[in-house]
Amino acid sequence: MGGCHSYPSATKTDGTALQPSDINNEKLGINNNNLEERPYLQQQFVCQRVTHTDMFALTALPPGIDKAEWLASNTVAFFKHINLFSSALSEFCTPSTCPTACGPGNTVYVWTDEQGRKLKCSAPLYFDYAMSYIQDLLTDEDVFPTKTGAVFPTGFVFLVQKVFLLLFRTLAHIYWCHYRETLAMGLHPHLNTLFTHLTLFCRQHALLEPEDTEPLQDLITALGQQGAT
Repeated sequence: MGGCHSYPSATKTDGTALQPSDINNEKLGINNNNLEERPYLQQQFVCQRVTHTDMFALTALPPGIDKAEWLASNTVAFFKHINLFSSALSEFCTPSTCPTACGPGNTVYVWTDEQGRKLKCSAPLYFDYAMSYIQDLLTDEDVFPTKTGAVFPTGFVFLVQKVFLLLFRTLAHIYWCHYRETLAMGLHPHLNTLFTHLTLFCRQHALLEPEDTEPLQDLITALGQQGAT
């Protein structure tokens, strides 16, 4: 499969950003769904990115490349980036700070097991299930083949859609519940870049439904306006 995209190091962030010492502030590490503010929409933060690369060109299917191969290589790349990013914030996402896996507003994500049972669980447990599920798919040669001439399975696109839904929910939870920590660590330009890249890729290749992205549609619109300026 093709190579992974990588982002350059972040430039100096806006002076209004929180400092690393602020992570100990009692307001950090709590679910933002208890608050009405959405700090990720504030202009001084939403304009921050680590690259001005043309994302539309980056997400489009290159001429002569098989679409399944393009989807597969990008799925691997996004998983690596998002798993790494969420790991950097894992100490702030605990059963006590995040008793539910939630996103903006009243969105609550419930895990469905192999028997079809819905399991309401804490955010760290939900996203552990999600990342383990994706990892198992990516390492299954019958689903994500790596050998020359191997054929992708029937229903491959459906599986890719499920992976991107889980990746989107991971970022939605970070924006909603851990954005203050993201600011304190100076990671918000990386988060904005990664989220913009993912949502454009999903739009280009019809991987997410409007109801999937609706909880963060305000941010998608705001980031899109920044890209147009």
